Formats: sequence, C-alpha cells, structure tokens
Amino acid sequence: MSLRLGDLAPNFKAKTSLGEIDFYDYLGDSWGVLFSHPADYTPVCTTELGKTASLKSEFDKRNVKVIALSVDSVESHAGWIKDINETQDVEVNFPIIGDENREIALSYDMIHPNASLTATVRSLFIIAPDKTIKLIITYPASTGRNFQEILRVIDSLQLTAKYSVATPADWKDGEEVVVVPAIKTEDIPAKFPKGFTLVKPYLRLTPQPNK
Repeated sequence: MSLRLGDLAPNFKAKTSLGEIDFYDYLGDSWGVLFSHPADYTPVCTTELGKTASLKSEFDKRNVKVIALSVDSVESHAGWIKDINETQDVEVNFPIIGDENREIALSYDMIHPNASLTATVRSLFIIAPDKTIKLIITYPASTGRNFQEILRVIDSLQLTAKYSVATPADWKDGEEVVVVPAIKTEDIPAKFPKGFTLVKPYLRLTPQPNK
C-alpha cells in the first residue's frame, strides 16, 4: 500500500554507514529527510549525496536530520562514500542505509516495477517531529534533485505548521504569505498585526509572521 501525506512514517531498524540505528530514535524530536538512491556508484546519486553533505549547516539550522538509502550493502557504501568525498570535495556526514533485502524500500513504496523491478526510484520523504509524512517527491533515476527546492519546502512546512498561513507559488523564506481561508478577514488584524493586503476576498497576503 502506498504511503500518503499525513501517514505515519514506518519505523525500522537498519545497518547504516554510521552503525545500526532505530529510525525513530535517530530522528528524535527533529524533522527528517529520508531519500533513496537506485544503487551505489551511480553518477547522479554521487552528486546528490555530495550536495547533501555540503548543506549540513542548512539542515542543522532547520533542525532536520537527513538519512539516505540504497539497496546495496553497507560495505559497498563505504567505498562509494570515499568516491563521493573525493569527487564532490565533501565529507559525507549522515548515515546511508544498507537495504539489501529491500524491506525498507518496499515499506516506503520506493520500488516502482514499471521503472525497475530491483532498484529504488529517487524518492524523498520529509517527516515531521510527530513522525507523520509531510511531503513526498519522487524523481526518475535520470533526474537529480533540486536541493534548494527541498530547503524551500522545509521552510514552508515549518512555517505553516506554526501559523495559519500558506505559501504562494515560488515563495521563499522572508516573502509574503497567504492567510488561510479559515480565518475571516475581520479577524486578520488580531492574528497578523503586521497588516495585510486584500487582493480578493479569498486571497489575503500578510508579511511572514516570524520575520
């Protein structure tokens, strides 16, 4: 059965490049990013894992822990990590799960038979501190992820979890946000004292409340 937004992320125990983990224990009270790769020693994935390592400070300041998955072994990961560090000029600083029996990949619906019977598709899950899935993005094996978009959606998810707002198209941290329809226009000033712009009765904009 496919996972959907709002579902509880399946917990698991696994061997990783940084030792054995319990997924929930690893996340603790943090947000999480779990993302899969078709196999070790693949070119696009090498660049993605390097980019993830280079963005550690960005994930840290958002209280996000990242963890990757490949259906190859932890021993294989060790050699691949050396290549990633060398070619991407980084130090991989997060665990990569060894999922040789594909149990975790199957529990997260990462195997798409029409794309590949054995390799995982390039899926990414953003998981809230309550362990519910807040976002799912799936790319084909040929297309690398846009990590600035991943950071952008984390900013949006964390903002909208705390305030009664939504983020408009192409929104970036610090820009105006949309007041959700559930709030009546006459109630906006009390909730958003920075002011608001009435574009249409259903489209009300306000400065980002936590800036």
